[in-house]
This record gives sequence, C-alpha cells and structure tokens, in this order.
Amino acid sequence: MADYKLMKGNEAIAEAAIRCGCDAYFGYPITPQSEVLETLMARMPWEETGMVVLQAESEVAAINMVYGGAGCGKKVMTSSSSPGISLKQEGITYIAGAELPCLIVNVVRGGPGLGTIQPAQSDYFQAVKGGGHGDYKLIVLAPASVQEMYDFVDLGFELAFKYRNPAMILSDGVIGQMMEKVQLGPYKPRMTDEEIIAKYGSWATTGKTPDRPRNIITSLDLEASRQEQFNLKLQKKYREIEEKEVRFEKIACDDAEYLFVAYGSSSRICQKAVDLAREKGIKVGLLRPITLFPYPTKAIQEMIGQLKGILTVEMSAGQMVEDVRLAVEGKVKVEHYGRMGGMIPSPNDVVAALEEKIIKG
Repeated sequence: MADYKLMKGNEAIAEAAIRCGCDAYFGYPITPQSEVLETLMARMPWEETGMVVLQAESEVAAINMVYGGAGCGKKVMTSSSSPGISLKQEGITYIAGAELPCLIVNVVRGGPGLGTIQPAQSDYFQAVKGGGHGDYKLIVLAPASVQEMYDFVDLGFELAFKYRNPAMILSDGVIGQMMEKVQLGPYKPRMTDEEIIAKYGSWATTGKTPDRPRNIITSLDLEASRQEQFNLKLQKKYREIEEKEVRFEKIACDDAEYLFVAYGSSSRICQKAVDLAREKGIKVGLLRPITLFPYPTKAIQEMIGQLKGILTVEMSAGQMVEDVRLAVEGKVKVEHYGRMGGMIPSPNDVVAALEEKIIKG
C-alpha cells in the first residue's frame, strides 16, 4: 500500500533526501526555505540512515562542504533562497569546474538585494545562464507541485551523477510553503564506496588507491591549451544533456492557436487560465518546461506552425521569455506577462494579458 503524507514543499525536499540515500546535507537558514533544514534536524536521519545534517556557519561554508563531500563521491546537497544562492555561486562554479555531482535547491524569493520573503521567479537567469563565472551549466529542474519537489530530489541526484555535474531544483516560495498530499517512495540505502565506483566510475577521492593512481579533484589548470580542451569537453557534455534530458509537459496544445509558456507555480496558475480562456472561445494551450536547462526549445519550435502568439508568464520582469524568443526565431509573436516583488498573478490576470498583449496587440 502506498505511503502518503500531507506536507509542505520544503518538508518534501527533506523527506526525499533521507529516503533517496543522501549522505549529507549542509545548509544555512533563510526564508522561505528554512523548513528544509528544520525538518532534517527534527527527523534526525543520522540515527536512521547515517545521513549527516549540518548547519554551517554561512552559505559560503555550506557550499564548500558540499564541494568536499561531492569530491568523495557522496550524495550531498544544500538548499537556500535567492540571496543565499548568490553567496554560493563561487563554490557552485568550482564544483562544475571539478565535474562533481551534487544537488542544490533554490526556493526563490523576491529581489534584488534582500528584497522580500515572498515568492518570485527572478532567479531564472542565475540558474540557467550561470550565476558564477566561466562557461558552465547546471542541470535545472522546475517543480510545479509538492509531489515534484519530492520526486526531483532523487531525479536530481540521478542526473547529477550520470553527468558528473551539479543539478539544481529551482522552486519558489509558493511551492516551498504550500501543503499537498505526497506519495512517499521506499528508503534507498546509502551507497558504499565500492557501489559508487561500480555504478559511476572511479573518479572520486575515496582514499583507496591500491590499484590505480590517486585521484586529484580540482578546477585549476594554468596551462591555457589544456584548459581550452577541458572547456570543449564540458561543452560536449552540455550538448549531450540537451539531446537526452529535456523534460516538459503540454496541456491542451493539440488545437491551440495561442500558447502560454510557464514553469513552476506560474504554470499552475496558467492551467486555470487555459480553462478560463477556452470558456471564452480562445484556443490556448500550456507548455510547461520541467527542465529549464536543458530547455525544451524543439518542443516550442514544433508548435510554431499552428500558433498566432505566445505569452510567457513569470513572476519576474521577464527572463525565460528570452529563451522562448530565441526558440521561435521571430516566426511567432512572443510577449511576456509577469508580476514582481512577491506579487502573484491570478488566472484572470493571465487571460486579460493574453487578450491585451497577443490577441488585440
């Protein structure tokens, strides 16, 4: 019989970490994601699975602890909210440069600066374009429900280890704080060093080197020609991820003449907006990107021939809209509708924006 529990999105992240065999969580409290750390501390998984849970002295310390744990081949993760993720950027790019797997959760709040503790989606650029320095990419998953907050922890780790690349769950204060029924999966045991090597290769610094040269984990190479070749290797990996790992959902798109493109909590609002618009005779569908990198560019391109216009809906000034415009290459009108500073649009607002910006515009 399935195991169900009513929980917040942040609580689901914590529960999933314990059940998927996570070795360690290093974090620091910040609203609206503090329940991740609080739930882990209350659950005391070190008594249950041996998982380490540590509140670091800062966000900078937390991400560097993740770097160390990832270098040992362990399933390690951290979570924070917008300003905290900004503080982690140097560590994140080091982890990407060292080709290490880890999971990072961003429960986005309004900005810029300290901003507000209310939800926003204004960290899209930071997540998918590389918030730190250098030519690197994160695998970015965008949950639209508490169930997906739970499911994407295991998926995020799986993708991170498959490609030896940091993965991010990009959520927001709506999904993090809302409560829904969640189907919980079975407990997975934490993997041993031998199991990690057998499944993912012998790149980690396990301290055991009887039959191989020692592994050195670093993102530093002062020889320009070697560093260029390494960057080319990374770009090849990112192209492979784009070919194999795109995920998206289409709703009411078969006969759609107009299209909403929205992710996360905005996509939930757009689902109701689709119903309201169709009651008015407007044939509109919804394309929900589940992976923000890799982005479902081809899925949007395949719909160009049937569309009169596209409206992106984001709780930001307009960030994802740039990727939609790049996808359609000027062949379809694309406009953006958004609210900022923690304000959340209503389905009626979205329909009105479609009529004003696309149909009448």
